[in-house]
Amino acid sequence: MRHDLVIFDNDGVLVDSEPISNRLLAAYLTELGHPTSYEDSIRDYMGSAMHRVHDLVLERTGQRLPDDFDEVFHARVFAAFERELTPVPGVEAVLEKLVADGTPYCVASSGSHERIRVGHRTTGLDRWFDEERIFSAQDVGRGKPAPDLFLYAAERMGVAPERCVVVEDSPLGVQAAVAAGMEVYGFTAMTPAAKLAQATRLFSRMEELTGLLA
Repeated sequence: MRHDLVIFDNDGVLVDSEPISNRLLAAYLTELGHPTSYEDSIRDYMGSAMHRVHDLVLERTGQRLPDDFDEVFHARVFAAFERELTPVPGVEAVLEKLVADGTPYCVASSGSHERIRVGHRTTGLDRWFDEERIFSAQDVGRGKPAPDLFLYAAERMGVAPERCVVVEDSPLGVQAAVAAGMEVYGFTAMTPAAKLAQATRLFSRMEELTGLLA
């Protein structure tokens, strides 16, 4: 089926940010007395909005994270992005093909608007995404695995959910896309295929996505 809208997740799909952000998140939580490994962070938080970090820590320990947790964490992440962040290999060729074919696309991310924009400016992907193509969990209140963000992006782009395909790399994102009634292609570069089993299709290299979308 040819889709009327391609919705990209951001972290791990457009920009190679998951190793950076999860390394820093694990370190910061551990620093605050909540021992967390990199693997723990990937398992529990990859693809989720920041409120999930607060919710899980409170649920597990009965303690609230500091009021400035998000501010401090994002300052560390943005500084690391400036030094280390790159686009996901092959994603610019995918975007070029979508533009050439006249296929609408957007990004719908659990990250904040600021995080999305910092990442895109740093990697040069900002030339592909104007304001009308960027949607954040900040816009809807409930992040993934709730379907709200994907449904909001589809509505704003003027496309019915069943005519959309989502490109995701996290289990929470795949769950959200399925709950939204959309097809979803699971990117397995960082996530074992078994954890994305709900996806319509799976692929491991971004170069494969152009063929799946054709």
